[in-house]
Amino acid sequence: MSPLPRVAMVSGGNRGIGLAIVRELLAHGWRVSVGTRSATDAFDGHDPARVRAYRFDAEDGRSETDWVAATVRDFGVIDALVHNAGILSTRSVIDADDAEVDRLLEVNVKSPLRLTRKAWAHLLAADEGKVLVMASLAAKRVRTADASLYALSKAAVLSLAHGIRHCGAESRVRCTALCPGFVATDMAAALPPEQQRQATRPEDVARIARTVLELPASASVAEIPISWTVEPQY
Repeated sequence: MSPLPRVAMVSGGNRGIGLAIVRELLAHGWRVSVGTRSATDAFDGHDPARVRAYRFDAEDGRSETDWVAATVRDFGVIDALVHNAGILSTRSVIDADDAEVDRLLEVNVKSPLRLTRKAWAHLLAADEGKVLVMASLAAKRVRTADASLYALSKAAVLSLAHGIRHCGAESRVRCTALCPGFVATDMAAALPPEQQRQATRPEDVARIARTVLELPASASVAEIPISWTVEPQY
């Protein structure tokens, strides 16, 4: 009897990059547990044995616990965890108030940290478990003042990814951070039309994400910068 396809949990998997990752994984035989804050019909008509959507709110720790438990109940295992959910800020580190700073760190950093802890035992039990963290090129450099608070949160989540990678070293649970620049999603809606046309497609990021998730533990990749244009460093 052949083993069942692997199972990935994908947060924010009902739109944008997250939805592209879900579709890419499904197209290549994975089973997917989708975490979404709002109701979605994106997976209506799909086999519930292959993909299901569950309530997940990065500002509600109980929803994290419930999502992990429901995934194990319905799919039996967790082979991979994809931290894709996140929010944007266009405020500087000087102009933002404490409430905005706290919310950005809660959603972009603390929730992925908590969710990894809650799924950790299942990742350890998997055959070469994987964690994928959606960081950003903003984690690598601060382009403008208005991007500085967002960059702070993404630099923190990049460090989180490296921390998880070290924690999984002996057990061969591998963690990779993807660091895309502008991607053609609603978060890039303010870009000029020409830049939107040239921006990285969600499907491009999804293909890279699947490749990383399917690499053997002997090919550990710490981070992958992805730019829509040629920058001095990227």
